[in-house]
Amino acid sequence: MDQPNEKIPREIWKTSFKALGTDITLQIVSKTVEEGLAEKIKDFYAAQNKVFSRFDLDSEIFQLNQNLGFFNPASFDMIEIVKRSLEYHKRTGQYFDPRILEVLERAGYKKDFKLSQFFETGDVVAVEKLSGDLARDLKIKDGKVFFGRRMDFSGIAKGFITDKAADFLRKKGYENFLVDSGGDMRAAGKNEEGSDWLISLEGFKDEEILIKLGEDFSGVATSGITRRKWQNKKGRFHHLIDPKNPARFAFDLKSVTVVSGDCEEADIWAKTLFLLGRERGMFFSEKSGMKSIFVDYKGNAYLSSGMKEVVIK
Repeated sequence: MDQPNEKIPREIWKTSFKALGTDITLQIVSKTVEEGLAEKIKDFYAAQNKVFSRFDLDSEIFQLNQNLGFFNPASFDMIEIVKRSLEYHKRTGQYFDPRILEVLERAGYKKDFKLSQFFETGDVVAVEKLSGDLARDLKIKDGKVFFGRRMDFSGIAKGFITDKAADFLRKKGYENFLVDSGGDMRAAGKNEEGSDWLISLEGFKDEEILIKLGEDFSGVATSGITRRKWQNKKGRFHHLIDPKNPARFAFDLKSVTVVSGDCEEADIWAKTLFLLGRERGMFFSEKSGMKSIFVDYKGNAYLSSGMKEVVIK
């Protein structure tokens, strides 16, 4: 049996493909990997896309958004996302809110990002504040879900899917792996050298930062506006919508990275902290013991006390 700190080279299997509008990469440390595993993983991501992609006219989320005001049959994964969305809405003080779809569309983000024509921007200022309990517009009953307004679960879906991919690999018997869904990651066990998985974060003024992922803190997610931002005659916009002030698009931060117990948690809190801004976000991180890194557009990195415990420089 390998000793915990013993670095022994091991075989590593990798596969990469496009899904969820991003690059997906999986690494498994194992002497043997079952035949056809890459295709099974691709099929898994494709199936999740058919549930949560608002750009796919045949997806479950698109169909539910066409049938507002009624309880409609829903898949297990959709019901799970609804449950978790209601919980995170409360836990984040209503900063997580899937009712932001109208704001995204008014800001010009109507199609897949690469296909959107961002000059088609409506009056974002006219969008009402997304106040009030999400539970009035999002409900579950007897295996069905109710949408009172159109929903977009992109703020939680990628983390949720990444964790499900990790569960999929565990059920297959793999103990050491890393799942990377476009920067949302979930690690398990050790890397090919028998050490903790190390995640490299770039874009800082001074140097890259390495984050160590272990069993207790195995999920990492970054939310930022490096890629998904645009400008037109109506102003500057990005995809991270503040439900408490939909017309406000802050550009003081470039990104926020959070390390947590799983990828879904990290995904939710990275977006929430970004919306809070550096000062309030850092105060919240310190108060709650959250592991976070805030990066501004000058490349300055601000690490919470908790994050310093898992960072290797």
